[in-house]
Amino acid sequence: MRTLAFDGRTGAAGDMICAALIAAGADPAALDPVEERLSVRYAVDETTKNGIRATTVDVLLEEELDDADRGADGENHGDGSPHGHSHGHGHDHDHGHSHDHDHSHDHSHDHGHTHAEGAGVHRTYPEVVEVVESMGLPAAVESTALEAFELLGRAEASTHGTDLEETAFHEVGADDAIADVVGAALLLDDLDVDRVVTTPLAAGGGEVEMAHGVYPVPAPAVVGIAERAGLTLVGGPVDRELLTPTGAAILGAVAEAVDALPELRVDGAGYGAGDATFDRHPNVLRAVVGDGGTGTESIEERGSGSGGLVDDDVAVLETNLDDAAPEVLGGLQESLAAVGARDVTVVPTTMKKSRPGHLVKVICKPGDAAAVAERLARETGTLGVRQAGASHRWIAERAFETATLSIDEVDHEVSVKVASTADGDVYDVSAEYDEAAAVAAETGIPVREVLRRAESRVRDELAEVDADE
Repeated sequence: MRTLAFDGRTGAAGDMICAALIAAGADPAALDPVEERLSVRYAVDETTKNGIRATTVDVLLEEELDDADRGADGENHGDGSPHGHSHGHGHDHDHGHSHDHDHSHDHSHDHGHTHAEGAGVHRTYPEVVEVVESMGLPAAVESTALEAFELLGRAEASTHGTDLEETAFHEVGADDAIADVVGAALLLDDLDVDRVVTTPLAAGGGEVEMAHGVYPVPAPAVVGIAERAGLTLVGGPVDRELLTPTGAAILGAVAEAVDALPELRVDGAGYGAGDATFDRHPNVLRAVVGDGGTGTESIEERGSGSGGLVDDDVAVLETNLDDAAPEVLGGLQESLAAVGARDVTVVPTTMKKSRPGHLVKVICKPGDAAAVAERLARETGTLGVRQAGASHRWIAERAFETATLSIDEVDHEVSVKVASTADGDVYDVSAEYDEAAAVAAETGIPVREVLRRAESRVRDELAEVDADE
């Protein structure tokens, strides 16, 4: 299995990811579609960080290209790149390692042009989607870019308590963010790998100044993206922002979180340089490409020479249940096997508040994990399915509705949790037990009946909303 592994010991930003991909073997010409459709150009160059030669990628605004390619004497010093990308001549990039976060950009540059960081038109999330969809990208590239933007947009919307469709996002909408995200998707497609992984990402430390105040690193949007994508963050190694929202979103869209670099027969590697220079830590993102120890051979080949045991790639999914009916648990073997489960185990356990519950563990092929996780959620009503080892989770969109129950002419309110897929398809409605128990104690009605009435009321209300739409 051809694998790309990112090693983010000093974090990641969009430009660092693009640079690392080029250094690892991607063709810069893959970036042409972005330059043809946005008023930006990519400047690909090299620099040295603490003795390590690394690639840099700068996104330049169209109107400043003449300054970037022309010397002080007015003569053109470009290198005549056949792909139109600007290339420098060994100067060091040191223009501040921070992205938008809805905060101002006062980055200084010592090499004669203005970086497009956070510059250009700022768009809403729907407008960004429209721009990407209008670029005529290959389907896989477009899908990757849109997934990254959705991660970024939802994290920003959650941070600011706004609706995704209506909030104006600086980081999502700026031309450089689009160039970073779409550029990374194009370069990744050019590398043509089967799997992408990332080790724990260094977030940095200290504080970051935003439009709404000073916040500790990592920024709220980065934390939100990591939560949604299952990325692993670590603090340090310096007191500076190292992982930007754009960098986190790109890696969250394409990479699986792993604890360490996997076994690889390396045939390509490179470093993408960040902007700052640190005393002891090379500010670079490493990308390693190679064939993994599994996935490239047939099962028979992988089993030979290992004592007769077959090395088979699997994913292990888990969820804890405290309210599943015995009939539902008994039917999981058949229903999950229908979407790819190889084995299903249900283990009795004790959960919070000393309630009896069950641990459901499912073994499946990695390619079937998403479908199995969704079926498990739909069958049981669980709000989260975790992937053991890789620490991935497929989680429901969650909302609370209030059910008002009129009992003996007295209104009682019970909160009801509504679980739905990302596209709004509701698959479970579950009343809060403690509130239902309080109503039951006050009215003398069995708890089970209060739960049933509350859930039924919310289901009816949701059905009415769907009918009106």
